[in-house]
Amino acid sequence: MAYLKDELQGFVPVEQATEIMKDVARGSSILRLSKVTNMESETKKIPVMVEGPGAYWVGEGERIKTSKAGWIYPELKAKKLAVIVPTTKEKLNDTTINVFEELKEPIGEAFYQAIDAAGFFGTNSPFTSNIMKSIEKCGHKIELGTNGSGKLDLDVSDAMSKVEEAGYDVNGFAAKVGIKNSLRKLRDANGNQLYAEGVNGKELYSLPIEFSRNGAWDKTRAEIIGADWDKSLVGIRAELEYEVLKEATLQETLWTDGKPLSLAEQDMIAIKATMRIAYLVIKDEAFCAVVPEGSLGELTVESAEGTAVGKTKITVQPTIIEGNSYKYKIAANPTMPKYGNTCTSGYTDWNGTDEITATAGQKIVVVEVDASNKAKKAGIAVLTVKAE
Repeated sequence: MAYLKDELQGFVPVEQATEIMKDVARGSSILRLSKVTNMESETKKIPVMVEGPGAYWVGEGERIKTSKAGWIYPELKAKKLAVIVPTTKEKLNDTTINVFEELKEPIGEAFYQAIDAAGFFGTNSPFTSNIMKSIEKCGHKIELGTNGSGKLDLDVSDAMSKVEEAGYDVNGFAAKVGIKNSLRKLRDANGNQLYAEGVNGKELYSLPIEFSRNGAWDKTRAEIIGADWDKSLVGIRAELEYEVLKEATLQETLWTDGKPLSLAEQDMIAIKATMRIAYLVIKDEAFCAVVPEGSLGELTVESAEGTAVGKTKITVQPTIIEGNSYKYKIAANPTMPKYGNTCTSGYTDWNGTDEITATAGQKIVVVEVDASNKAKKAGIAVLTVKAE
């Protein structure tokens, strides 16, 4: 039997690792809805057919035509996800299995919160894609109340239609738990409930709906998300690793005295658990959302070296809406505007193409405003500037 005092790092025992992963799967809406694949290495290419082979009418004696299927190979890249759980020093004398039995719940909770926040909204995410980024890119969103007060079902239907027009079918939903009251009140023309909650799960439009209860949902950005969830892909490396920390200072964990927790000073230890996971949106067009009324849209802003010294070239997606314009501001840590804020003081007009004079390492906030200079969308990026 291995003891933590003897083995201060290694792999979480298989039995406990399995239980922790079960907790992660139960707690994560992303994992319950998406396709999940195991990864044998840090990267994995997934073949996706984008154009199928054709069939042809053939006359008597004619040659049968042939055609090739078109494929793309998006790549999953596993990133390390870590959590640190403080505990008493006496645990050094406990068996590894007993310790992880006690700590599996907080470890699992921390993991699935981070996974959902990154997958849905890109919050603190190392991945290049996330669901709301795809929705913003395609414009597949409907503001709550578009069809009138109490018509959430019609707003959801309009959002679904955007996915359907792109050639996909919504096969499930994810939503904030606070939307349940609105769903329970929905009725069809015959007075029947549109939202069903029974022994076989929860359904809207006869499709499963998962409610995010883990604190990862950003209710300022989405009320409900619909998708062809086969186009949402999670890759998991099986091993969970751990390390026992004995002398670290946990800067983000404050003790009762308001100071960071110091393990050595307070005669404690902490277990650092890590896992590797990948997330990828395969098709941007397969996702849609009902967003809060007056929610700020997201711009994807990228900075590259300009053609002249001291210049940066900025690119923005999605394409600007006709009648709107761009404004920007640069600072070490510029603040994002709220939806509807007037963006005049402190902002500079920009035509969307001219290179901008800037200092490398600072950040730029680009805002899409309407004719009254009211913020509609915004994004931020770290500046890359051409040096001498």
